[in-house]
Amino acid sequence: QVQLVESGGGLVQAGGSLRLSCAASGRTFRSYGMGWFRQAPGKERKFVASINWSGGSTIYADSVKGRFTISRDNVKNTVDLQMNSLKPEDTAVYYCASGRWSTVDTGRDLYAYWGQGTQVTVSS
Repeated sequence: QVQLVESGGGLVQAGGSLRLSCAASGRTFRSYGMGWFRQAPGKERKFVASINWSGGSTIYADSVKGRFTISRDNVKNTVDLQMNSLKPEDTAVYYCASGRWSTVDTGRDLYAYWGQGTQVTVSS
């Protein structure tokens, strides 16, 4: 059974930083791409960042490019999202997802498993 467990969310002031982490189990972690998505209240879940199986390729949504960094540890089976220069519009529930393939992917339907989410709130 595949499990993805996010941690690291919380309340932070605008301009601050948070680091989200996702621990994966039940699947050969290093074989698959991983992603982060977010969902604000009343809005659809949107792509944030993705990393391929080796960590050698990453892709970001334009809204977070230059501020967020995705990374993975294939020994610890974790994927992290370092978020800097946070803005109130970054407020959302952040979800970790495990891909169907080894590549970077931006589409929700290209991810097979999802975590429960962690709340990030950025105050102005």
